[in-house]
Amino acid sequence: MPDDPARPRPIKHSPRTAEEIVFSHPSEQELARVLDFYGIEWQYEPVTFPLEWDENMVVTEAFAPDFYLVQEELFVELTTLRPKLMRVKKRKLARLKELYPKVNVRLWSRNDFERFLQRFGMSDKSQELVGKDAVRQ
Repeated sequence: MPDDPARPRPIKHSPRTAEEIVFSHPSEQELARVLDFYGIEWQYEPVTFPLEWDENMVVTEAFAPDFYLVQEELFVELTTLRPKLMRVKKRKLARLKELYPKVNVRLWSRNDFERFLQRFGMSDKSQELVGKDAVRQ
């Protein structure tokens, strides 16, 4: 994507070791564990995408998808928020796609993650990771 001088560039972060990563939610840690088990190379929050900025090019809103799946060239935002609270994330993803159309990004909802766990025979972890007690308020 050619640089657009009218907006800030995405911010690439240095890779972190597994010991340096602090996951925001237990579901993210579980996804990382499954990806490792299947040998899928991933990075945690490697890029922050500016979404809004002021007249001085100071970023006022940004979005850092949770995972980047290297071979798939895919960013994944995993959220176990209640569906009605996902509006903000969906808006940010729509803005990201508008500003960075070549970026491949997917939102995995609570239901998507539950299906993922079931697919890999981990439905017993579903309540723990995406149940009402695991959902951030």
